[in-house]
Amino acid sequence: MKKVMFVCKKNSARSQMAEGFAKTLGAGKIEVTSSGLEASQVRPEAITTMKEIGIDISDQTSNALSEFQPENYDVVISLCGCGVNLPPEWVTREVFEDWQLDDPAEQPEIFPRVRDEIKQRVTQLLETLNVASAS
Repeated sequence: MKKVMFVCKKNSARSQMAEGFAKTLGAGKIEVTSSGLEASQVRPEAITTMKEIGIDISDQTSNALSEFQPENYDVVISLCGCGVNLPPEWVTREVFEDWQLDDPAEQPEIFPRVRDEIKQRVTQLLETLNVASAS
């Protein structure tokens, strides 16, 4: 089973939404975690935006990347362009991608658009990993 780490600056929105999508769309087929270059709190807007489409991320927590070991992950996805700030052992995993998505924390009105972009990217990632759900 592939282990996926989604990373963002503060692990408050984009990486949290990606974790929610991956856990839902890849249920039973991958293990998913998210973290940030620093920990903060899951933004209420992220929780609300995901709840609008039936995914509950309210129990997810914000964690610092330093709490995890890179060798425990096969796939590392940066959602904010922070890949350049990651230690080399994180960017040399089996799969590393840097999606560079807009930060909805700066413009809350774009949460739905960013959420939909994340869903599309996560779906493509799961297809690439051959763990796409049948739904």
